[in-house]
Amino acid sequence: MSLRIVVYGSPAPQGSKSFKGLAKSGHAILVESSKRVKPWRQDVKSAGIEARNGAAPLDGPLVARMVFTLPKPKNAPKTRRTYPDRKPDVSKLLRSTEDALTDAGVIADDARLVEFTRLAKVYPGEDPEALEAPGVVITLERMAA
Repeated sequence: MSLRIVVYGSPAPQGSKSFKGLAKSGHAILVESSKRVKPWRQDVKSAGIEARNGAAPLDGPLVARMVFTLPKPKNAPKTRRTYPDRKPDVSKLLRSTEDALTDAGVIADDARLVEFTRLAKVYPGEDPEALEAPGVVITLERMAA
């Protein structure tokens, strides 16, 4: 079984959290430092809910593929391929996206992702798996027995 999810939106990295004080219960109040993470996670969650179409969350060992399409900078060369070798970190994009997939009920837990066949950042039109606009293409499969 394979599940393909296409998300359009502005990929945002899972950043650090800042300490805002203690709640009355004594627990720390932590707030996400990036304001872009919440809308990105909501975009992923919505696309995930739509793609799973009421099915139970994927459980057991999973193989994933995620190709993030980022907006190409205006000053980047137009006639040759360039690589998004600046921020955001692909590992932080992965973290925010994994959490959203779990929140959407697409996967039981992000710990189920045991292998990645590809994890990449690309620009539109510069990779066979790139979207025409910013977003991500996610493919999830159960690990072969």
